[in-house]
Amino acid sequence: MPDGAFALARSRVEWIERISPTFARVTFAGPELHDIGGPGPVLDQRIKIVFPPPGGAVPRLPEDDDWWSAWLAVPEEERGSMRTYSIRSLEVGPTATRIVVDFVRHLAAGATGPASLWAEAAAPGDEVLLIGPRRGRPDAGGVEFDPGDAGTVLLAGDETAAPAIARILEDAGPGLRGAAFIEVPHAADALDVEAPAGVDVHWLPRDGAEHGAALIPAVLAHLGSDADAGAREPEGEELVWETPAFPAGDGAAVGAIDVLPADDPLDTGYVWIAGESGVVTTLRRRLVTDLGLPRRRVAFMGYWRRGVAMRA
Repeated sequence: MPDGAFALARSRVEWIERISPTFARVTFAGPELHDIGGPGPVLDQRIKIVFPPPGGAVPRLPEDDDWWSAWLAVPEEERGSMRTYSIRSLEVGPTATRIVVDFVRHLAAGATGPASLWAEAAAPGDEVLLIGPRRGRPDAGGVEFDPGDAGTVLLAGDETAAPAIARILEDAGPGLRGAAFIEVPHAADALDVEAPAGVDVHWLPRDGAEHGAALIPAVLAHLGSDADAGAREPEGEELVWETPAFPAGDGAAVGAIDVLPADDPLDTGYVWIAGESGVVTTLRRRLVTDLGLPRRRVAFMGYWRRGVAMRA
């Protein structure tokens, strides 16, 4: 029996539902899915999905933790495409396990990619390869939401972060307090979320504006700051990714964490922000540099970057 931290599950599309103009909800099923599942609630658990190449099948990879190198070793025309997604729901039953993923339908010319094209054309029976934490294993990672003993939380993101935010709200427990801000392309993309009574959920339609136009001022206003975000951060080569467990690599910045006061000057408790990298980086500058939010209380995660087709 494989004993690596990751499970590789060949899975079939069982059901597809267009739940809004922007989101397509896909249910995956198959006996191998029973091996996937962390030791705790799903929260913002990330998984990898390998989509087959045009006219081909998903590659077979070894059942060990060297799956990444093995996938790269597959000839490019045979390996298909790999992307990262959040689990919208994990349904473990006595006879079957299902994983539900909400896909963002990026279909505009120049803005689409292999995952969106696959989701738009997918049909029941189509096969993909899902890679996630082996059931019960805490060492595979992929969960960043970790508020500790914070009294309140602030969740913010765009449509790519919406599934993770929804799952966090539904898994975190009835005692959670705070606010969630979710920017989406259209008002009709506001979905039903079973949030705790103490969390206010705000859906922010962009209505054709650029990413962050609704989210950034809403977050800053919630924190009592001037809603003017200032200049947008320039596009970088790497996605911003900074969490309490993985702080920024800059030595001075990391050192500053240790001398910050224990109290939070913004009284925000814990902050989780994800989505387009330029928007996340802009919020990071305003919250950490300008407003003094302690880095140990925040997770900033760039899920994608505008104008760039992500590799995995």
